[in-house]
Amino acid sequence: MVRVILSGADGRMGHVIADLAAADADVEIAAGVDIAGKGSGSFPVYKSFTELEDNLQEHADAIIDFSSPKAFDGLMDYAVKTKTPVVVCTTGLSDEQIERLKKDSRKTAVLRSANMSVGINLLLKIVKEAAKTLAPAGFDIEIVEAHHNQKKDAPSGTALALADSINDGLDDAYTYTYDRSDRREKRDPKEIGISSVRGGTIPGIHKVIFAGQDEVIEFNHTAYSRSIFGKGALAAAKYLAGKSAGFYSMADVIG
Repeated sequence: MVRVILSGADGRMGHVIADLAAADADVEIAAGVDIAGKGSGSFPVYKSFTELEDNLQEHADAIIDFSSPKAFDGLMDYAVKTKTPVVVCTTGLSDEQIERLKKDSRKTAVLRSANMSVGINLLLKIVKEAAKTLAPAGFDIEIVEAHHNQKKDAPSGTALALADSINDGLDDAYTYTYDRSDRREKRDPKEIGISSVRGGTIPGIHKVIFAGQDEVIEFNHTAYSRSIFGKGALAAAKYLAGKSAGFYSMADVIG
């Protein structure tokens, strides 16, 4: 039984993970942390990690974080102090916060992923390999992502992760273009275009387009519900429990 602390327990993903954990015999939500401090009654929810530390009697095996960049410092202070492995799923982190994650991973196990879906993480591998063949053959690369109208960051962390994976396979020779409205010039062949759509209740759509001369190759991933991210987060927590300090990713989880 892996005991998990759920950061962002009162959010939409917090509720999804709580429901999935309730049906999983290998996982128990020991406590939650959320500024609202409400909870569903199945486990205690505290308003901060300081309050959690004062009240939680038994040590947890891992933390799953689907909260906000505003809660980041308290989360990492607790994870480092208690040496609790942490699965960081929150998007929109600043460069400074990401740098702290890397530093803190020397003290406790940290797993960060812009997207917890197993399918997306397989796609990261696929497009990286595809780019090594298609880019030298003259294919242009575009990424289009779509999400619900409540999502605050754009482009999505997953779109950036896809771009980074592609660029990594191309020796980081490409730049990213987010807007062409103020440009009157041909497309730079060494750019990755990234476009964002926001509307309705779209859970998440990501499309990677390799556009060549007289042919187009597309890789698509559509999330039909948030449960795929919750399942991935729980799988990551199970994997990370008991691991030594280090910086991990979903690539480690899926092998």
